[in-house]
Parts: sequence; structure tokens; C-alpha cells
Amino acid sequence: MRRLATSRSVIFCLALGLLVAMASAPARTQATVDIAVVVHPDVPVDNLSMADLRHVVLGDREFWPGSVRITLLIRAPIARERDTAVKDISQMTEAQFRQHWIGKVFRAETPSGPKITYSRETALAQVSRTPGAIALVESPVTMTGVKVLKIDGKSPGQPGYSLK
Repeated sequence: MRRLATSRSVIFCLALGLLVAMASAPARTQATVDIAVVVHPDVPVDNLSMADLRHVVLGDREFWPGSVRITLLIRAPIARERDTAVKDISQMTEAQFRQHWIGKVFRAETPSGPKITYSRETALAQVSRTPGAIALVESPVTMTGVKVLKIDGKSPGQPGYSLK
């Protein structure tokens, strides 16, 4: 009887360990992929500070140098790139971020809110054909027709790059 109880305990511990390992594996894989900031190739900027990026994402900066209007493209809710934009860059919850943009549009501080994209490919395609566009996508970015910006002097994949 004691052997049966010990066997069940061992099996339970092994199963629990396997479940924990399986649950944590995707999180480790996801955390290693950097989020790239891409813009239309005509945008006259190659590097943004995190503070400047925050101003863009929050709509507080409306124009690139040269008076080209910024068009913010943002992934739909539950996309990792959106979580990075909302939580890490904007330092808000999803509800706060939505309310922020509703308020900006309602007060006529901006002509429109961010444009929603539903895939990485759609975001890249829209950036490539929209002057002044900016989006966050998982790296690496190999598509021609877009430019990857450095953030605080670092490119995606470099040590110390801040957008994960």
C-alpha cells in the first residue's frame, strides 16, 4: 500500500513538473524576440529615444521633421506588439490607452486615433505604402520598403535593446 502511494506521488510530481516546463517554454521563447519599430523609408529619422517613441505612440507628437504627418499603426488587442506599445512604451493598461485615444479624438487634439492592423504582414505592407507611417512588429524585419529605427541608439537584436 505504501509503495502505491509513493508511486502515485512520484507520478504526480513528474506530471506537475512537465506541465510547469511546458507552460514556461513558450514564455521564454517569446521573451527573446525583439519588437522592431518600422517606419516608411522616407521618414527622415533613423533613431528615436524611448521618450520620443512614447510621444509618438501617445499621439503627443504628430509630425516627423519636414512636416510629414505621423500615421500610427498598431496591432489589435492580444498581439504582443500591442502589449509592448501599451504597457512598456505608454506605461498604461489597455483600458487607459483606449480612453487616452478616445479623449484625444473627442477633444480634437488629433484628427484620428491609431490605425489597427491584424497581422505583422499587414502592418509592414501598410507602413511601406503610407508616408509617415510607423508600426511595431516582431523582428527580424527583412521586407524591403520599410526602415527599422534604432531605439536609444540600439537596433533589434543588439544587447541592451529595450523593446522585447
